[in-house]
Amino acid sequence: MNRNEIRDLLISWLTISIAFTWLLHFYLSSYFLFPNNFVNAFIVSAIGTGTGFIMHEMGHRMVAQHFGAHAEFRMWSFGLIFALISAFVFKIIFAAPGAVYISGHLTRRQNGLVSIAGPLINFVTGICFLLLSFIISDTTIGLIVGYGAIINFWLGLFNMLPIGPLDGKKVFIWNPKIWAVLFVLLIFFVFLS
Repeated sequence: MNRNEIRDLLISWLTISIAFTWLLHFYLSSYFLFPNNFVNAFIVSAIGTGTGFIMHEMGHRMVAQHFGAHAEFRMWSFGLIFALISAFVFKIIFAAPGAVYISGHLTRRQNGLVSIAGPLINFVTGICFLLLSFIISDTTIGLIVGYGAIINFWLGLFNMLPIGPLDGKKVFIWNPKIWAVLFVLLIFFVFLS
């Protein structure tokens, strides 16, 4: 991983963590963890987006490299600015912080596997966080991992929408049944968490 890629990942992580911090503070300020405390909300957001976003992108990168393609994350400045604006102004997050750019020939199946890697990582991470939140539910750490689960499920669900350049469209083109299973599971866990 080169320095530019590391820089782009860190800037993207910081930016979407700030966006999620604002939403956590806005929607959950009545909870003891966040009343007028952006630092606590930022810690929760950074953990949730760090696991959700960075692992998501690294999943794409690793699977593409497994298939012999060159893969590198690049941030999208406009998408990062829009994530902040959507959080602060509209109280929702539309996050398009960047993407893993892939060069090399991939089959439809390989492209589908590269595309599903990120949302699948979000799903598995969300499940792990959700289980941890039940085990240690009466603690601050239980709340943190609970919000980490929510953030991971939402990131996975958003990315599985079968539109535009999102992962979901590529997965749907490759295998609509696999797309439907993961999409429905993510919807279920978004509403469960």
